[in-house]
Amino acid sequence: MNRATQATETVSQRILVTGGAGFLGANLCARLLEADHEVICVDNFYSGRKSNVADLQVSSNFELIRHDVTFPLYVEVDEIYNLACPASPPFYQSDPVQTTKTNVHGAINMLGLAKRLNARILQASTSEVYGDPEQHPQREDYWGRVNPNGIRACYDEGKRCAETLMFDYRRQHGLEIKVARIFNTYGPGMHPNDGRVISNFVVQALLNDPLTIYGDGEQTRSFCYVDDLVGGLLKLMHETPPEFPGPVNIGNPDEWSVNDLAKLVLDLTGSSSTISYGPAPADDPVQRNPDIGLAQTVMQWQPETDLKTGLRKTIDYFESELRIGSQTTLLRSVGRRS
Repeated sequence: MNRATQATETVSQRILVTGGAGFLGANLCARLLEADHEVICVDNFYSGRKSNVADLQVSSNFELIRHDVTFPLYVEVDEIYNLACPASPPFYQSDPVQTTKTNVHGAINMLGLAKRLNARILQASTSEVYGDPEQHPQREDYWGRVNPNGIRACYDEGKRCAETLMFDYRRQHGLEIKVARIFNTYGPGMHPNDGRVISNFVVQALLNDPLTIYGDGEQTRSFCYVDDLVGGLLKLMHETPPEFPGPVNIGNPDEWSVNDLAKLVLDLTGSSSTISYGPAPADDPVQRNPDIGLAQTVMQWQPETDLKTGLRKTIDYFESELRIGSQTTLLRSVGRRS
C-alpha cells in the first residue's frame, strides 16, 4: 500500500509526539488515541505538565517518556509530530540558548530518526517566522521580517532554522515532511502561567485582578481554538499528498485587537477587573493574521470555532483550575506578557 492511499484510510499507527505533555501536544495525543493509534509522548517537562496527560495514561496505547530532544532518541514509530519547544515568551526567553538548541538540535535528531525509519514527520513551526510583518495578512510565500539579534530570536530564528532543516532533508534525502505554521492557539490545557494574552486575561479576570495590556492595545492578533488547530495538523499529516510538504498556515483569520479581546473576556467572565497598560515588549508584532487560502484549497480545512464559543470553554477550564487550592499561588503569579 502506498502512502497516498494509506493516508486516506483509518490505519492504526505507532506515532511519536515530542512536546507531547504541552498544551498542543496533549490535545494532539488525545485525538490520536481517539483514532486508535499507539502514541509515544516525549517531553522533558520544562513547560509541559504531567497533569496534561494524566488521563491519557490509563490507555494501553499511550506511553510517556521523559526525554530532552536535544539528545538522540531511539524508538520505532511510523510517524513523528515534532512539537517540542516552549511557545510562550516568558518560557522560551528564560533560557534562550536552550530554546535555540531545542529548535535546531531537536529538529536534527527527529529528522535523523525519521530518515532511519523512513517515517513521515511534521514540524510544528510558527507564525513567529514572519516576525513583525510588513505583509498583512501573512501568506506562506512571505519571507518575514525578524530581528535575528532580539530577545525573541531564539524562538523565531530557531523555528526558521528548523524549517530549513526540514526542507533540506526533503531535498537531500527524499524524506516526507509536513511543515505547519501555527498561529495563536488557545483552549483547555493552557498553562495558567504561560504569559500568553488569553491565559493572562482569563486568569486575571477570574481573580478580579487588573487585565494587563502591553502597548496601546491596538495591536491585533488572531486566535484559533485548540480543537480546530489539532484538526488542521491531522489533516496536513494524513490527508495531503507527499508532494505537498507545506509550509501551510494553520490559524483563525478572525482578527481582534488586544483591547477588544480584553473587553470580551471581561464581558464573558462578569469580572470587576480594570484594565492597566504597560510598555510594549521588544519586537512585539503590530499585526498577526494568517492568510489560510492554502489550507482551505489543499486541505479543505478552516476553523469552525468562533472566539466567544472557544473563550467560554477556556474560561470553564481555568475556573476548574482555580478551584484546585494548590493552584491559587501559581495563578496569582501569572506571566506579564501579551
